[in-house]
Amino acid sequence: MPLGSKRLAGIIALIGSLLLGSGGTGVEEACDSPLVSSLPSSSFRSSSQLSSSHGPVFAKVNRREGAGGWSPLVSDRYQWLQVDLGRRTQIRAVATQGRYGSSDWLTAYLLMFSDTGHNWRQHRQEDSLGAFPGNSNADTVVQYKLEQPVIARYLRFIPLDWNPTGRIGLRLEIYGCRYTSDVANFDGSSSLVYRLSVRPSRTAMEMILLKFKTMKNSGTLLHAEGQRDHSLTLVLEKGRLLLYHQQGVSSSSGGQLLVSLGSLLDDQHWHHVKLERLSGHLNLSVDKNTQQVHIPAELSHWDIHQLSVGAVQSHGLQKPILSNRNFHGCLENLLYNNLNLITLAKQNKHQVTVVGNVTFSCAEPVSVAVTFGDSQSFLQLPGLTSWPSAVVAVALQFRTWNKAGLLLTFDLPQLESTVWLYLSEARLRLKINKAGRTTLELSAGSGLNDGQWHSVEMNSRQDRLSITVDKDEGATAHTSIPLPLTTDSQLFFGGCPAQQSSQECRNPFEMFQGCMRLLTLDGQSVDLIKVQQRLLGNYSHLQIDMCGIIDRCSPSHCEHGGRCTQSWSTFHCNCSNSGYRGATCHSSTYEQSCEAYKHKGNTSGHYYIDVDGSGPIKPQLIYCNMTDRTWMVIQHNNTELTRVHSSPERNRHSAHFDYSSEEEQLAAIISQSEHCEQELSYHCKKSRLLNTPEGAPFSWWVGGPDPGEVQTYWGGAQPGSRQCACGLQDSCLDSNHYCNCDADYDQWANDSGLLTHKESLPVRSLVLGDIQRPGSEAAYRVGPLRCHGDKNFWNAAFFDKETSYLHFPTFHGELNADISFLFKTTSSSGVFLENLGIKDFIRIELSSSSEVIFSFDVGNGPLQVRVETNIPLNDNRWHSVRAERNVKEASLRVDEFPAATQEAPADGHIHLQLNSQLFIGGTASRQKGFLGCIRSLQLNGITLDLEERAKITPGVRPGCPGHCSSYGSLCQNQGRCVEKANGFSCDCGQSAYTGAFCHKEVSASFKSTMSITYSLKEPYELSRNSSAWPSSIYSDMTLRGENISLSFRTLQSPALLLYVSSFYREYLALLINKHDELELRYKLHSGRDVEVLGSRVMNLADGRLHTVTIRRLADSVSVQIDQNAREDFNLTSDVEFNNIKSLTLGRVQEADGLDAGLDAELAGLASLGFTGCLSAVRFNSISPLKAALLHSDGPVIVTGPLVQSSCGSSTPVKPYTAETTHSLSDQSGSVDPGQPLVNAMRSDSALIGGVIAVVIFVTVSALAIMARFICSRKETYRNQEVKAAQPEDGHEFPFSSQADSQCAPSENQKEYFI
Repeated sequence: MPLGSKRLAGIIALIGSLLLGSGGTGVEEACDSPLVSSLPSSSFRSSSQLSSSHGPVFAKVNRREGAGGWSPLVSDRYQWLQVDLGRRTQIRAVATQGRYGSSDWLTAYLLMFSDTGHNWRQHRQEDSLGAFPGNSNADTVVQYKLEQPVIARYLRFIPLDWNPTGRIGLRLEIYGCRYTSDVANFDGSSSLVYRLSVRPSRTAMEMILLKFKTMKNSGTLLHAEGQRDHSLTLVLEKGRLLLYHQQGVSSSSGGQLLVSLGSLLDDQHWHHVKLERLSGHLNLSVDKNTQQVHIPAELSHWDIHQLSVGAVQSHGLQKPILSNRNFHGCLENLLYNNLNLITLAKQNKHQVTVVGNVTFSCAEPVSVAVTFGDSQSFLQLPGLTSWPSAVVAVALQFRTWNKAGLLLTFDLPQLESTVWLYLSEARLRLKINKAGRTTLELSAGSGLNDGQWHSVEMNSRQDRLSITVDKDEGATAHTSIPLPLTTDSQLFFGGCPAQQSSQECRNPFEMFQGCMRLLTLDGQSVDLIKVQQRLLGNYSHLQIDMCGIIDRCSPSHCEHGGRCTQSWSTFHCNCSNSGYRGATCHSSTYEQSCEAYKHKGNTSGHYYIDVDGSGPIKPQLIYCNMTDRTWMVIQHNNTELTRVHSSPERNRHSAHFDYSSEEEQLAAIISQSEHCEQELSYHCKKSRLLNTPEGAPFSWWVGGPDPGEVQTYWGGAQPGSRQCACGLQDSCLDSNHYCNCDADYDQWANDSGLLTHKESLPVRSLVLGDIQRPGSEAAYRVGPLRCHGDKNFWNAAFFDKETSYLHFPTFHGELNADISFLFKTTSSSGVFLENLGIKDFIRIELSSSSEVIFSFDVGNGPLQVRVETNIPLNDNRWHSVRAERNVKEASLRVDEFPAATQEAPADGHIHLQLNSQLFIGGTASRQKGFLGCIRSLQLNGITLDLEERAKITPGVRPGCPGHCSSYGSLCQNQGRCVEKANGFSCDCGQSAYTGAFCHKEVSASFKSTMSITYSLKEPYELSRNSSAWPSSIYSDMTLRGENISLSFRTLQSPALLLYVSSFYREYLALLINKHDELELRYKLHSGRDVEVLGSRVMNLADGRLHTVTIRRLADSVSVQIDQNAREDFNLTSDVEFNNIKSLTLGRVQEADGLDAGLDAELAGLASLGFTGCLSAVRFNSISPLKAALLHSDGPVIVTGPLVQSSCGSSTPVKPYTAETTHSLSDQSGSVDPGQPLVNAMRSDSALIGGVIAVVIFVTVSALAIMARFICSRKETYRNQEVKAAQPEDGHEFPFSSQADSQCAPSENQKEYFI
């Protein structure tokens, strides 16, 4: 048990006894006594009674006196029965019964409570539903226990519905017990000051509790001072509680706001406040809502010396948070730890000083408010006899959340005009209209829909008309037009009667929804109680003597930082820039992993990843490298190779690594990934690393979950081994050591490898210890964290029996529930998921082959959301389902079909209460089970481990193969989908494209001297590369057709694009002629003339990218260029292309041209070569350009510096652009061949920076000469690129400081906001 917890338990018991009515005796009584049966007849009142024998005094449970209960004169919703319990009492339950021996009973009612018989407050269930269930007959007693006890003197029952064949009839009982408390009243200039006479012993928790009620929306409740001029101040401002921290002489800003909580606290009802300080944080609770805030470090050991209540009584120089605004209202049961300060004040104890007029009873000002709740609400008042004096004054106060609504309207018969005083865009406006034309318009104030009370005055005197908002703090508008009201004038507040035969009230604006109070006509207060009794004016659909405003944004149901706005009847969440969506900003906009993005067809780039979906972890921007594996790459602040030089002044060098992702994000990524790795490299020259296993290590690193643990193994070795990779492989330079660097040679060596133990990742810091000796040199590199394999995304189970299911613990989604999964099936129906409660439930099912139903009940009756698709869902392909239910609405989406939604009732039950197990793939009754696969099932962002549960469940198998049927279409350009246990991959061997989806064009820029020749003169063995070199073409094969496709960009005319030769002096040539048109030349018989097929598409040598597709089958040839119409041709000479020899792109060598017997024109064109760009070249199953660039070990001969480029993109570029490359060759050759080359910006020596700068200057002149040589060494550069992108591969140049090579293939990185 934690320190002080026993004492805390005693404090809590004392608090409970004080707050809940034990009278301070220390003995808690059972609080369930019947309270009504012993009350005198004077305690009962009602709106009306049918007769003297139907009076409210007879409304006692199980009594038969009089007519056996209360019945009003008229049965409507304006009736009420009121009980005065004689004093404030703790009420735990209420019970109702119908009138004895009759057909009169209530079926639903509202319960109101009050301390004074005025200013009623409605008791609500779940903070929204106000109706209580009534009776079904006249005899049965129906008891309802209140979720939270009510402290009140008066209770009022308001019938809502009754037996349709009878009338209102009621007998009742109230259960509870006595309530006593200590109360103090503050008049706005009084206060209490509690001084701690001795320094208190430090406890585990410090706590202040109180209850308060007030009509003023601002004032200081508490001010606590301690040492070093630190203070905490709890103030009421605009009806909200704010907690401030001040230190020293405060600036004009008034201190630091720590927390804000509550709303509408100036309603003259009691509110509970608890402020507790623990070691590192403060908890502030207001009624049912609690908010936690971390306190400044200087307050963690701060002691309170003085506590001021109701005002700031400070001896320091701090400026009060609210100047001249003391608390005006009542406090009850004010406790500081175990001391009741009001009791001490009443007993004149010396610890408490009373300042000003503090009384120990609560003064209750009476203010009758009226609530306009719906579109039929209005209040009609007659004019005054004093108005003919031409002096008119109307004043009122209102509060609302709506931006628009009618406050007041009346006619001016003398002027044949109508006056409207109304709200528009949260401003007060006055409009006078005559014969449909506006003769006057005034406006004043702004932001009047903030829920605060605002005063409005309209004055007309002689020749002056004015409207004023909020008196001195507001604004006034005036004009010279008077308002000639008369005694016969009728004033309508809030709206107009629904059935108005006369023209006295017309409302072209919205009805007012809100509260009004303090209505005065010419300074005379309007008695709204007389209005309620039908003795003055008229009204409809009003709640009189209460303000029913509710703050639907406090607490806010908007999650993840969504901004809450509201109207009278609902609220709205603005999810902009939050990364979430939905009615309550619950569901994430982003995917949970790179794997999920890949399976939507996205390629490599930066993506926002939300690792826990709708959970609390924020989205993060991560680079996704979509290769055969999908890597998530998380960078830190230093991924470069960093140089460390010897320094006698320091024994160690340490480095700390800050990651681009937050701690929770890192932990979640590592946890949900199948594999994570991080490169750890150490390059050394006379600098030891780990020492021998028996000795203390010179260097170590810290890794794992924050703050991490010290690790003494190195990249490529096993945790705890105290070895490097060479020690594990028994290949170290010195067999007496387990790391190359521990050999301590005076020459460069290195220990590098991958850290793959997830529990030790990521690397957080690094300490290098052997750097102080003369001649010691070292460099280190910690690569980015890289993870692949989303365990959640592929977690699946296969249900092969209708009676089988998986069960999990009860799903808890009381206010917000989101469920997402993928399924595939051949069945036309089945239940995906079901969870039951006593009455509540939630279920998702496939109801037919094209319909999914999401059904649930939270106490308002069953609701269904349906999505019907226009495609079958039982096609054995993966389909996605996402269902969400919150306090606003329920929604269902299937695949990319439009989502269906169902709004929740405005004042219905909101909590989903379940208690059974969660069934997946079936139901508890073992009926309507699902047959098929369910995958990636997530509830509120948490993935259920279907596979583990399926391993031990009969009729269910873990995993679910067969993904190509769903994702195969992602493989583009003849790429072939290959099944994997978890997912799929695209085999691009048969495609001219590359990349994760065979989507990346393979392009190269050509100069006139360059050529690529793909040799077909010998069969090529499949064993060398079966995926890249198919066996479809051999040297002795005769072709009766070709499929040719390529893209090109050039300004050259004429130009040869592609040339295919054979051993029989036959050929095929694709070229652009001198007219910039495409020609296809076939010579398929050595003894016949060449056939020329010419396209009519013009201007092909315009420097733009053009795509050509050619298909021949026997003598039929079709040509299509770009989006132009297909052109068809026929060959007449021959249809067989015999014994193909080679295919050439670019310049055709002279020998090849002569062997084929080319005519002079074509031979000359072949020798000129091609200048421009070729991309995605494919001839039947052969991709010669791809083979030359990516598989140079194949049957391909490259002449000239062939470089892969992005020239095949759709944007116009020059036909040939020289590629700039960077490699190790660019560096000076004067350095040690084994020395690592590091980024000068990361060097730990300024001298190295200068040396590198000089070296770079010297080598600049050599770069141009070496560029052609560098690019020709394509394979070398590609290896460098592979090193940068895939650290797990072999490192040909392990000391490189370059991230990649521009000669190597690269995919443009894009940033996606999806």
